[in-house]
Amino acid sequence: MEAQRPADVIRGMAGAAEFPDSVMEEGDYRGEGGLIYCGKCGMRKQKIILVPEILAGGPGKTVVVPVACRCQEEVWKKRKERQEFEEKMLQIRRMKDASLMDSKYRDATFEAYQITGTNQKVKKVAENYAEKFAEMYEQNQGLLFYGPVGAGKSYTAACIANRLLERQTPVIMTSFVKIMRNIAGRDEGEYLEMLNSAKLLILDDLGAERTTEYAIEKVYNIVDSRSRASKPMILTTNLELSEMMDCQDIRYKRIYDRILETCYPVYVEGKSFRWIAAEERFDRMQKILEG
Repeated sequence: MEAQRPADVIRGMAGAAEFPDSVMEEGDYRGEGGLIYCGKCGMRKQKIILVPEILAGGPGKTVVVPVACRCQEEVWKKRKERQEFEEKMLQIRRMKDASLMDSKYRDATFEAYQITGTNQKVKKVAENYAEKFAEMYEQNQGLLFYGPVGAGKSYTAACIANRLLERQTPVIMTSFVKIMRNIAGRDEGEYLEMLNSAKLLILDDLGAERTTEYAIEKVYNIVDSRSRASKPMILTTNLELSEMMDCQDIRYKRIYDRILETCYPVYVEGKSFRWIAAEERFDRMQKILEG
């Protein structure tokens, strides 16, 4: 059955003998009944319909109206797909703006992930987490990336964030240092509600915040409120896992216990990417300057 596209204005009210040439394009021709046919796909570009008396304002009339041929349908389909794609990209950009993510991580992707001999497992865990996020969300299952400075913990977390944002899943990625700066002077309940509005909360650099009673309390409130909301979180830290598990300071222990209740620990080992880049730059300069 051929698709129909209602005309904005009914043409040919004088009757079936009047066939408007406005829809004719190069290669089109008149076929059966004097109607216009597409010269490319061979489908009709017009059809005759009966306008009832109540609509015609008098005796019923037969009129010629345009219909979509296969070529036009394809054009409209591509136009719609392009419009939907642009709307999706706009939505993703807005969600990235709302994600609070640092600009340096906005382009982090698994496709651009720099594989070393020690991080293949980490990448696989992260990709699997992103692919199975619906299940992870239902189970309130998070991740804890821990390991030495510069090994790629934050970048890996950002890859997960961007994969989910591309699928229009709300994610917030920030750090405890930023939170301490932003929460001051604000309604804490509203701020926590904003953080918990995201399906995934990524908290970067646990342990880098100031070790004041105020900061410790705020960190606990953030972690605890997320846990109570039954929504997953991902954390990165330079702390050792044993340091968190065997902590004797009750102030920190209750924070770490909350995290380890719902976050699967993943060790990110390897040489600092910053040092690797510095060594490569040193080698290039040595060849240039020393011959």
